[in-house]
Amino acid sequence: MTASTYRLIYSGKVRDLYELPDGRLLFVATDRISAYDHILPTLIPDKGRILTALSLWWFDQLADVVPNHVVSTDVPAEFHGRAMICERLEMIPFECVARGYLTGSGLADYQRTGQVCGVPLPPGLVDGDRLPEPIFTPATKAPRGTHDENVPLAAVEKALGAETAARLAELTLTIYRQAHDRALASGIIVADTKVEFGRRADGTLVLADEVLTPDSSRFWPAESWRPGRAQPSFDKQYVRDWLRSTGWDPAGSAPPPPLPEDVVAQTRARYIEAYERITGRRWE
Repeated sequence: MTASTYRLIYSGKVRDLYELPDGRLLFVATDRISAYDHILPTLIPDKGRILTALSLWWFDQLADVVPNHVVSTDVPAEFHGRAMICERLEMIPFECVARGYLTGSGLADYQRTGQVCGVPLPPGLVDGDRLPEPIFTPATKAPRGTHDENVPLAAVEKALGAETAARLAELTLTIYRQAHDRALASGIIVADTKVEFGRRADGTLVLADEVLTPDSSRFWPAESWRPGRAQPSFDKQYVRDWLRSTGWDPAGSAPPPPLPEDVVAQTRARYIEAYERITGRRWE
């Protein structure tokens, strides 16, 4: 396969999507990083390769739970290590989110209503608390530049039918529970994660996009977990925190500032440590 055999059909916050002559898709993970729905002007070296390697590892671990969209990793040399050839699917128009701990937008919902996406939770929970059971909290897929919106399960049922909604919830929570237990054995808490599904022509639900990476999950070091405060993390929360410390307003008209070298280096190191801890493999 050469450069002349594929064409760019979509460029997202992190991924570029190409179409092959046979209709399959080439997913390429770049070194771009986004925060607060903005693409930052600074790249994180090796980020795309780390995301791809970790996703492929998780796809293998979860193969007995749900099929995935990966067909091959035999990709053009220019994309080596950061791309995968995938089957084309009809994508489910919701982000499927599982939360095992209370933080982020879930915490904000809870503080307002005592619920997250319509799921009632016990009173008195604080930032970082483990939930009694993991919960399914879907969200809309928002256009670039706007925010995903948490929605109740009823919204998924209305759009896709009760049977499909129930299956999405079941798969999402099974993926989360297995991932949480595997990662915890390596000293990492998966606080929450976002997964995406597509459907084959026969209706089979298939795990797509990326899975259980620092871009789609909150990873916390188990040894320093302390409810009641913001947790140290292996994900891009470090970048979000730095952006906030500069006084930059994500809701304003000013573009995000470039990341300094030390923030870039520490962000890359966090991604690598997450990969190495979870997989037990050394990053080369």
